[in-house]
Amino acid sequence: MKILVVGGGGREHAIVMKLAQSDKVEALYCAPGNGGISKFAECFPVSATDIDGIVELAKKLSVDMVVVAPDDPLVLGMVDALRKEGFMTFGPTKAAAIIEGSKVFSKELMKKYNIPTAAYEVFTDADKAIKYLKAQDSYPAVIKADGLALGKGVIIAQNEQEAVDAVNSMINDKKFGESGARVVIEEFLTGPEVSVLSFTDGETLVPMISSMDHKRAYDNDEGLNTGGMGTVAPNPYYTDSVQKECMEKIFLPTINAMKAEGRTFEGCLYFGLMITPKGPKVIEYNCRFGDPETQVVLPMLDGDLADIMVKIYNHDLKNAKIDWKQGYCTCVVMASGGYPQSYPKGLEISGLDEKGQVEGAFVYHAGTKFSDGKFLTNGGRVLGVTCNSLTLQGALDKSYKAVSKISWNNAHFRTDIGKRALKALDNDPLNLEYKQDLEDYLEDNGVYLRQ
Repeated sequence: MKILVVGGGGREHAIVMKLAQSDKVEALYCAPGNGGISKFAECFPVSATDIDGIVELAKKLSVDMVVVAPDDPLVLGMVDALRKEGFMTFGPTKAAAIIEGSKVFSKELMKKYNIPTAAYEVFTDADKAIKYLKAQDSYPAVIKADGLALGKGVIIAQNEQEAVDAVNSMINDKKFGESGARVVIEEFLTGPEVSVLSFTDGETLVPMISSMDHKRAYDNDEGLNTGGMGTVAPNPYYTDSVQKECMEKIFLPTINAMKAEGRTFEGCLYFGLMITPKGPKVIEYNCRFGDPETQVVLPMLDGDLADIMVKIYNHDLKNAKIDWKQGYCTCVVMASGGYPQSYPKGLEISGLDEKGQVEGAFVYHAGTKFSDGKFLTNGGRVLGVTCNSLTLQGALDKSYKAVSKISWNNAHFRTDIGKRALKALDNDPLNLEYKQDLEDYLEDNGVYLRQ
């Protein structure tokens, strides 16, 4: 197969590298790609949102499949345009991608089909929204722009002034353009957050290994929300009992609801969950692989990603071979100083080899370009430094060791990725028993494990 991947971030790099492992794949292309992706796939300077340009490129390359990875082109209907021209695709149609494209739609879907989520109200008038906030007088309050906003359209207001500012910035100041013309005001839920990506062909749903994202820019979950500063998989809060409840009350009801609405979802459906004292609830849906969650989930996949994607297109997911590797995978995002606000581009990155990698790690490029034999920064989140190991601490040690080898001027990363997950594991008697068994096994077989 010849496959074209649409997008140019860390998620797309992870997808490209996993597809490259498939015996079914003859050639890989990416548009627009980035510096790291260019070492594994031929890249073309076509924007991920240029539907006509991608269709023409797919024709020119005579590809067998197009994987549309980012949210924007999915919501715009790129899959529909490609299918109209006869291409096999991976990703939902425009009608199904609305589950991420409109938070109002997704909240109303959950209300209609009794899928557990936070209580909410929808507003198009700033004054009415502010009046509602003042009447509720409950903080923190969650204010969400209805449409896509590069992962930055959610504000958790700690007090009335922050809430008023958030509403005004979205509705009156149009900070997110038309995406903020409608806002959703939600109750603030408490509990551990869990990300679960899933393969689905609209009939069968196969959850992937769970993960834990770290959204805030700085250590101890301080600073502004970002697209994600690091991830670990699996998430220790996602127990077998939680997984069973999610499948029964959230996962299957969601794909069945989308089918009932005439919006059958095919591709990767992302569930952003919170494990509240009253059980798991949906925080958000994404209509595609999450970033940087993909960078810890796909390395743990024991299966042929190309074959899985073909089976989803053919509505045959039930016959796909999907298993998961033992142990843990961790990703530390290295970002440009100043992210998620203003930051420079074009800074030379040192410590990478000719493939843009570091020994002992997968280095996924999110915002880089390759020029004159050098890797340069070209975005806010620049690299996702990813490692796996039998233990979470082992994976984290390897990730941070790899991070220490890479540098550029004013590079920034969190130093506490996985800290909450480690704490959860240390409090888990089953995990303590597992760790002791693992240590005994490794000691008996002459292997030293650093704890």
